[in-house]
Amino acid sequence: MIRTVLVTGATGTVGRHAVDSLVDRDAHIRVGVRDPGSATDRFPECVEVVAFDFEKPETWGETLSGVDGLFLVRPPTVDAGTVAAFAEAADRVGVGRVAYLSTLGAEKNPLVPHHRIEKRVVATGASHTLLRASFFMQNLLEVHRADLVDNGEVFVPAGDGETSFVDARDLGEIVAVVLTERGHGNRAYDLTGPEALDYHEVAAVFSDVLDRRITYPRPSPLSFAARTYRRGAPPGFVLLMCGIYTTVRLGLAGRVTGDCRRILGRPPRDLRAFVEDYADEFRADAETVHLG
Repeated sequence: MIRTVLVTGATGTVGRHAVDSLVDRDAHIRVGVRDPGSATDRFPECVEVVAFDFEKPETWGETLSGVDGLFLVRPPTVDAGTVAAFAEAADRVGVGRVAYLSTLGAEKNPLVPHHRIEKRVVATGASHTLLRASFFMQNLLEVHRADLVDNGEVFVPAGDGETSFVDARDLGEIVAVVLTERGHGNRAYDLTGPEALDYHEVAAVFSDVLDRRITYPRPSPLSFAARTYRRGAPPGFVLLMCGIYTTVRLGLAGRVTGDCRRILGRPPRDLRAFVEDYADEFRADAETVHLG
């Protein structure tokens, strides 16, 4: 039985929803963050908040003390070797179950860091679950909101490719299931939404729900990179986003699976449900973005 679950990336897109879902389960929840003082108010009182940094191994021991289950997320700025070393340290101190948030197709793509982390997680003695997720719907709000709100555009260099978007709220619930229920050890799941949409169809969903015209201008990677860079994004982020959308242009992001439905026992949310739920955040007078 899992008694204490450690959530890394707890303030991130999926981690925050994993915490919410785990709160309803019979387990003590610990979250590891760089600055506990600034993060405590972001979690329910029952959640233990501790100081943790992947790049400071001196924080690892106390963070892992008494932990039975681990939700492992790689922060974009942390190299794969460091995250994998933490997973191995967790195994050495007796963490029995690890759920790792990977990406769809990681097992076939040695160029992505998730591929290397997966191999080292599998090589530990811990019972592991690899959660290979498709593109998060929340990226449309966290990354692309300005274009949607200010310009009425879905401005991504995806060509005519399709994406099987998955809602981070569903992923958070899946994390809670695989870490607290039986039958998910030493498994890999490909987690997608219920449909694959091209970005003309994405724009149509936004137009219908928001009741205003949203277009997909089908920008080139160069146009996307230039606009994103002018907005102050660092070059590394610009290259990352171009790489992500190259997989869409090549037709590699549209696969739809039934794993979410099987784990959740219900259909995963579709894009329309996501836009309806967050419609207020996509309006011009929204001052802040809330993804909780």
